[in-house]
Amino acid sequence: MQKIVVDRKLSVSEQSFFLFGPRGTGKSTWLMENYRDSLLFDMLDPLLLRSLTANPERLMELIRASRKKTILIDEVQRVPTLLDIVHQYMERYGDKQFVLTGSSARKLKRVGVNLLAGRAIVRRLYPFLPCEISEQFSLEEALEFGLVPLIWFSSNRRETLNAYLGVYLKEEVQNEGLVRRLDSFSRFLTAVSFSQASLLNLAEVSRECEVERKTIAGFVEVLEDLLLAEQVPVFSKKSKRKLIKHSKFYFFDVGVYRSIRPTGPLDRPEEIHGAATETLVFQCLHAYLAYRSTKNELYFWRTQSGNEVDFIVYGDDGLFAIEVKNARQVHKKDLRSLHSFQEDFPLTQSLLLFRGPTPLVMNGILCLPLSDFLKRLDPDLSLREILTH
Repeated sequence: MQKIVVDRKLSVSEQSFFLFGPRGTGKSTWLMENYRDSLLFDMLDPLLLRSLTANPERLMELIRASRKKTILIDEVQRVPTLLDIVHQYMERYGDKQFVLTGSSARKLKRVGVNLLAGRAIVRRLYPFLPCEISEQFSLEEALEFGLVPLIWFSSNRRETLNAYLGVYLKEEVQNEGLVRRLDSFSRFLTAVSFSQASLLNLAEVSRECEVERKTIAGFVEVLEDLLLAEQVPVFSKKSKRKLIKHSKFYFFDVGVYRSIRPTGPLDRPEEIHGAATETLVFQCLHAYLAYRSTKNELYFWRTQSGNEVDFIVYGDDGLFAIEVKNARQVHKKDLRSLHSFQEDFPLTQSLLLFRGPTPLVMNGILCLPLSDFLKRLDPDLSLREILTH
C-alpha cells in the first residue's frame, strides 16, 4: 500500500514536552516532519544506546556542542538517567527545547516526569483519526485492522497486526523485565480481552487466568503504562441514582483488540462486532478530546438497575451523551438510556451512532451514521459544532 502524506492533528509546541504513544503511532515520523532542524538522539540505535547508558554525562557535552535549538531524544525510557542530564541542562542554561518521546511511561513514572519539575508538559500521539486519513478511511477496514499507522500503511495489514503484540511482549515486557512470567501475562491478555468495552472485574479475570488478583491488577497497570489499554470511569457528578463503581476497559485500538481476542464456535459474532464498534468510537473520541485545546473528559454512565450510556463527554465544550449501536436500524428502545440520562441532566446533548446510511431524529434524539460521525470528528471543532454541521 502506497504511503500518503498525513496531516496529524497533534499541534506543534515551542515548549519542551514529553511525547508518549504506543509503538507504531508515528511519533518519530511526526517529529521528523515538524522538527527537522533539530539534534536527534535515537535510543533505538544500539551503539548510541550503549554509549549513553555507560556515560549519560556525554549527552550534556553533545548538546552544548550543538547549535541546534531543539533536542529530540527518541524512546527516552530506555535510558531514564538521561532525564537527570536534561533537567540539569534546563536548570543551568534554559536555551534549548527538549522533545522526549517514549512508548512506555513505566520507568519515567518513578524517575523522569517529576525530575523535570513541570518544565516539560506531557502530550500523547494516538492511532489515526479518520479525518487525518480523509478519503483513505474505510469503516470496515478500520473495524478489522484498526488505525495504528504502522499497520494501516502496511502492505500486509493482517500479518503486521499479528506481529504487533509480539513485538511488545518481546521488546517491552520481556526485555524490560516488567513481569516475572511471560506465560501468565499472555494468558492474562487473552482473558482480559473478554472485558473489552465492558466492566473490568479483576476477580473474574483472576479466576480465568488462575493467577492472584493482586498480580492481575499489576498486569493491568503494565498495559496502561505501555499505553496499550485505558480505563474509562463512570460519570458520577451530581448523580441522582445509584451507580456501579467499576470502570470500563479498552485496548487502545480496535485492531489490536481483535488480534488478541480469541474466536471459536461458541463465540457470538455480534458480541465481538459490537465490542469492536464501540472500541473504534472510544479510540477516536479519546484522541479527539486529547488533541482539543479545551479541557474535556471521557466517561460512561451505568446505574445499578442496568441503564447504561456508552460514552459521556463532559468539560469546557459541554455535556454530551453518546450511545453506539452496531445495527443498521434504530428502534425506540435503543434510546431509553439516553432519555434516562437526559432526565437527570436536562442540558445534555444526546447522540446515537448506528451503522445505517441516513441521519435521522427519533424522539428528539439525533441519530447519525457511524462512519459520517467519525469522519467529522476533527479536534479543530467542538462536538456541538460537529453535530450541527
